[in-house]
Amino acid sequence: MENKYSYDFLKKFTVTLFEKIGCPHEDALVIAEVLIEAELRGIPSHGLMRVSDYIGLFEAKRINVKPNITKVHETLSTATVDGDNSFGMIGGKKAMQLAISKAKATGSGWVAMKNSNHFGIAGYYAMMAAENDMIGIAMTNANPLVAPTWSTSRFLGTNPLAVAVPAGSEPTFVADFATTPIARGKLAIKEKKGETVPIGFVQDKTGAPSNDPGILKDGGAIVPLGGDYEHGSHKGYCMGAIVDILSAIPGGANFGPFVPPQVSYLPLLEKSVGQGLGHFFGAMRIDAFRPASEFKASMDEWIQTFRNAKPAEGQDKVLIPGDPERIKTEKHKKEGISLMPSVLEDLNKVASKYGVELIS
Repeated sequence: MENKYSYDFLKKFTVTLFEKIGCPHEDALVIAEVLIEAELRGIPSHGLMRVSDYIGLFEAKRINVKPNITKVHETLSTATVDGDNSFGMIGGKKAMQLAISKAKATGSGWVAMKNSNHFGIAGYYAMMAAENDMIGIAMTNANPLVAPTWSTSRFLGTNPLAVAVPAGSEPTFVADFATTPIARGKLAIKEKKGETVPIGFVQDKTGAPSNDPGILKDGGAIVPLGGDYEHGSHKGYCMGAIVDILSAIPGGANFGPFVPPQVSYLPLLEKSVGQGLGHFFGAMRIDAFRPASEFKASMDEWIQTFRNAKPAEGQDKVLIPGDPERIKTEKHKKEGISLMPSVLEDLNKVASKYGVELIS
């Protein structure tokens, strides 16, 4: 029988570990909050399995654990933030808080971030805005593992996009997705479990379809959402490109093939066209468009309409974006969070090295 762990237990473990490598307590809290939120929402690819990668980057002196995060450009409704090469969650949360603050004053706020690193799940930041009666948008580029349609060159990241929209009596609409059929972390999980992936997720170094989740280590690539041109991969390519451009160009971060790798076993790139990895955040007050009560009533009706769509044969009901994660969150808060044996082993290796009590 697998062990399950409470949110509070895993959060305390994670906070302690990141404090051990020199993070201030408040920063360690943010890192833990974002990682455990991913576990709660059933997205382990962006949860605690990332800890060993993050610690590896710290040990390779590629992360600043005591950053000075600053605004380097600003207008009434926009800003660019320099993350000072911190863990992405630290600058990411501050950037979304700034976007929310600007939206309160002007109706909408838009913040670009440069000189950052992996920031966890994009949905975390979009939901921050929704909690303030705002539409939240968050996106990030990522290290290049994705080949554009008809290419073998790894020029894009999985480049996730999240949008959160508040409702009234219904739960918040949360769409949080990569612009590829699968994220790198989910490939890693498949590989750890010894499983294959469906055709249409990855390709080998010649551009031929593959079902090997470890193909990236042999020069292969993830493909854009759609899988191939006949199934619309050019549209997934467009989406990934849009996220890359907004995440990099406004703030001055690296784009496309120049985004620095987020794992220590890959060397830093020789060429740079900006600073670090980039994010982009937006917050829009719903009452900037119509009274908030009217907006929420219409959003409730939208959600109820789609919930009442006729299910396909063999399906119980139709879900809306955010439902699966919300259901898993409720379950994990009640029953606890399970960790894969390989992830547990990695966490305990790091914990042992830094004198943190092991997870049993």
